Amino acid sequence: MLDAQWIEQRIAELKTAAGFLTRLPLLAPAAPAAGELSRALWSAPVVGLGIGVVGAAVYAIAFALHLPALPAAALAVAATMVATGALHEDGLADVADGFGGGATPERKLEIMRDSRIGTYGVSALTLSLLLRIGALASIAHPGLVAAALVAAHAGGRAGLPAFMRLLPPARADGMSAQAGTPPQEAAMVAAGIGIVIVLFALGLAAGIVAAVLAVGALAFMAWLCGRQIQGQTGDTLGALEQATEIVVLLVAAAVLS
Repeated sequence: MLDAQWIEQRIAELKTAAGFLTRLPLLAPAAPAAGELSRALWSAPVVGLGIGVVGAAVYAIAFALHLPALPAAALAVAATMVATGALHEDGLADVADGFGGGATPERKLEIMRDSRIGTYGVSALTLSLLLRIGALASIAHPGLVAAALVAAHAGGRAGLPAFMRLLPPARADGMSAQAGTPPQEAAMVAAGIGIVIVLFALGLAAGIVAAVLAVGALAFMAWLCGRQIQGQTGDTLGALEQATEIVVLLVAAAVLS
């Protein structure tokens, strides 16, 4: 039998992760204490599953109202962005601007902290939206779209704690530094949950392909961030989520459409 205190702690960690990764009113602490967020990130793919369900529900409603697949897919992606406050999209744009426009690691980090968005950021966001909306529209069927969204959002967040363990914080005062390094157990649990959800949603063969490509995306991002800024930041975590989400959606589109 599971200990009641253990269950309460896991629920509290899930609320902490959801409070950070989404804009859903779950009464999580506005500013988790040092180390709390990193310990809670085992539940990131669970939060992602919930975000995928939000997008799937919006797509199903749009489909029931006889909207074509393309605008229905756009509304579904928009719903996931509203649920997260476009947290990961913001990170992707900042990384594209910083890595594309800075000549030194210091300058790249400075650009990434600038709230303004540049040409690289706009281009990266546009490409991300086109790929995600296009993938969902090509799948079309609401049930299959739901499976793709759940797999993509759970899988997109499953590697975040492992990524934080692979690379040190690039800043001493950034969000990643304040969050701390996730325990190895949290990274393993997050990866395991994410893989199980992806396999269940997409099936064994497609799920394995998506998982392998997701690991490849994580490895590439770790290499790129190490080369560009000698570490990771909250923005690079957002960019990793976007890259992995897109990879999983593209696999889903190839298999389910």
